[in-house]
Amino acid sequence: MNQMRATVVHKGELSVRSVPRPEPGPGQLLIKVLRAGICGSDLHVREHADELNEVVTEIGYTTAMTPEQEIVLGHEILGSVVAYGPQTRGRWEPGTSVTALPVLRTDGAVHMVGFDVDSPGGFAEYCVVQEAFTFPVPDGVSPDQAVFTEPLAVAFHAVRRGAVSARRPAVVIGCGPIGLAVILMLKAQGVKTVVASDLSPARRALAVQCGADVVVDPRESSPWDAYKQRGPVTSLTDYLGFGIDAMQVVRRIPLLPWETVLLNADRLGQSPTGPVVFECVGVPGMLEQIMTAAPLHTRVVVVGVCMEPDTIRPAIAIHKEIDLRFVFGYDPAEFARTLEMIAGGKVDPSPLHTGTVGLDGVAQAFSDLADPETHAKILVDPWA
Repeated sequence: MNQMRATVVHKGELSVRSVPRPEPGPGQLLIKVLRAGICGSDLHVREHADELNEVVTEIGYTTAMTPEQEIVLGHEILGSVVAYGPQTRGRWEPGTSVTALPVLRTDGAVHMVGFDVDSPGGFAEYCVVQEAFTFPVPDGVSPDQAVFTEPLAVAFHAVRRGAVSARRPAVVIGCGPIGLAVILMLKAQGVKTVVASDLSPARRALAVQCGADVVVDPRESSPWDAYKQRGPVTSLTDYLGFGIDAMQVVRRIPLLPWETVLLNADRLGQSPTGPVVFECVGVPGMLEQIMTAAPLHTRVVVVGVCMEPDTIRPAIAIHKEIDLRFVFGYDPAEFARTLEMIAGGKVDPSPLHTGTVGLDGVAQAFSDLADPETHAKILVDPWA
């Protein structure tokens, strides 16, 4: 059996080993990995694979990695076509640069690439991907750009779930790689005011490079004071007072269908509203902190993955009528559109790219990424 080099995690330890090169099954193709991104979820599952397994098992995914297994991580993958398995169409010539959604179907079961012993990831010389989920990289797009398709697709999905209009301010809490990606996508969608908040000076600087209009250190200033909120409504009493004033005005106008006017005010963007907040930290207490401090009618989109139990006060959210939305992943159309935006220059992921290592450098890269002042996103070149 052909062998290849790969970085393997086992009981939290990373090491480079010679492992069997995967063979493409029905509907799959083998690619030579050119780049793979190190994601925050890779850092987490290295130490807490048991927590991931427990959570996803509850929602029906029963083959996620456990600490005792030897796993090849890496789900942000860019490679070139090597060979096809059976029941494929062979869409692209060998050597074609491609990227793919990290989902694989083997023997009728679906696996998450890089999180499952049955679907080794991209921290290796070769990897198997699903042909139906694979997309060719347009000419002129470098590997260092195209490999960002997967994490930027996560951000694109989050922004779409947030339904941010161009005029409504967006606040990004946490400027790690996913927060920075959200900023890039917010600006690509034409959002005029993006406020970014982070404790790290280096990450605040990267947020500026990604297009944030206002950047704050939450120890010194509040992100809620960093933009001009539409209207005078900042508290529950303000909101009730606004209602009295509005009724006094509309009832002065003869024959005005005031019920229709008020019912459509929100749809037309004329009623008091807060920002859309993207929570990109993922630590206990952050949701409660945001809901307590945010203005009325704020929409909170939870992007950061908190794996621990957390506590919120629903009464706060109720009295402020706060929307709470959670996001996970993306769909194939969002993935393809993200690649198009990168290729067309609408999104430039280069500020996120702060280093590249070979397979032998992955373990050190995991350690380096713990320091927010040093790196944002480190890429792996298995052939370096």
